[in-house]
Amino acid sequence: MRYLPHTPADRQAMLAAIGVDRIDDLFIDVPRQALLPEALDLPNHAGEMAVEQSLAAMAGRNLPAGAAACFLGAGAYRHHVPAAVDHLIQRSEFLTAYTPYQPEVSQGTLQYLFEFQTQVALLTGMEVANASMYDGASACAEAVLMAHRVTKRNKAVLCGGLHPHYADATATVTQFIEFDLDTRPAKPSVAEDLCALIDEDTACVVVQTPDLFGRLHDLRPVAAAAHAKGALLVAVVTEFVSLGAVSSPGEMGADIVVGEGQSIGNALNFGGPYLGLFATRQKFVRQMPGRVCGETVDADGRRGYVLTLSTREQHIRREKATSNICTNSGLCCLAFCIHLSLLGEVGLRRLAQLNHGRAVQLADQLAALDGVDVLNDSFFNEFTLRLPRPAAGIVAALVGRGVLAGVPVSRLYPDDPELANLLLVAATETNSDEDVAVFINALREVLS
Repeated sequence: MRYLPHTPADRQAMLAAIGVDRIDDLFIDVPRQALLPEALDLPNHAGEMAVEQSLAAMAGRNLPAGAAACFLGAGAYRHHVPAAVDHLIQRSEFLTAYTPYQPEVSQGTLQYLFEFQTQVALLTGMEVANASMYDGASACAEAVLMAHRVTKRNKAVLCGGLHPHYADATATVTQFIEFDLDTRPAKPSVAEDLCALIDEDTACVVVQTPDLFGRLHDLRPVAAAAHAKGALLVAVVTEFVSLGAVSSPGEMGADIVVGEGQSIGNALNFGGPYLGLFATRQKFVRQMPGRVCGETVDADGRRGYVLTLSTREQHIRREKATSNICTNSGLCCLAFCIHLSLLGEVGLRRLAQLNHGRAVQLADQLAALDGVDVLNDSFFNEFTLRLPRPAAGIVAALVGRGVLAGVPVSRLYPDDPELANLLLVAATETNSDEDVAVFINALREVLS
């Protein structure tokens, strides 16, 4: 039984009313290469109980991060989320609330969004932040579009250490305007000279730190070179816990800072929902996508909160909008706000120290194994290993020993044989001494 109530006659009448012959005519703008030549090979419909049993069996084939020694990273990190976070975000006034369409009535929601913006601005070293975005990849794409609007230029340079999902999202969005992306190749052992690539046509340079391979970057030289040519520097941070230990992008001259906020308050959740963060300088605020909550006083002088900017297409004329994909991830940013409030400045710094210390311990022990090289000269809590044979097969063998050893770079760059032996390994405060020992012993066995 289908859930659509329309009969064939109903559908034919609707098609006639809009002047087309077939439902397929509604999709003529979809590129032919994006269409499937035939239906997907999926099982036929089944009863509710049978579907539950089938899906449960499929889920049982997974090895969840919480059930193994987990060293996965590459843009999504396992951190401890205090029980208070889940308890508070599941209160009905938060859990069921969406974007406030009569915003001034939703003072509690506006207040936490205001506090969240303050936290993001402080962490990134910027002057203003929005009320969140979908995820880090879409935030990166929006930053490039914003730089295009600010500079009126049509080119962006993407560093080779930018997560390929972020680069792909940016390419997807910019393909609809006359815009050139200079995406540098992924070279974990080669220093990039991004400054030489900036010219008078460059709207922005996008640099991730820590980058895909875990390397930390001093953004000051790139910022100076970009500004000398009238371009903007976009800094990308996929591991926001790192900002408890390293200089903020704003301190190093970034004009726009974007990233993924999943690390704070949000579990891995098999890939989502996640939390896009976006911050910039005050002078660019009217070109910033998303919503901005502000603090004010009412007619009686009492403190209150309002939406001061809402520049997406459903709020204003489409041609004046800064974005049409920037719905905020409200519940995720509330989780971020609660977790960071519980940590405070001292707690965040301590958490960052624990992450870095655990990663140093793990890297030292891995480097001592025959055939294993640590490629990084700097890192926060993630680094790149070169193994003696393709990393994907080694990771699969380690899963059988109860270890989620990391992300093979070949998973992200399947067509580059030079990267096949590289493995991204992340260590966080959730990894115990026992986890490290299990990983070391298991890898030694697999490599022997």
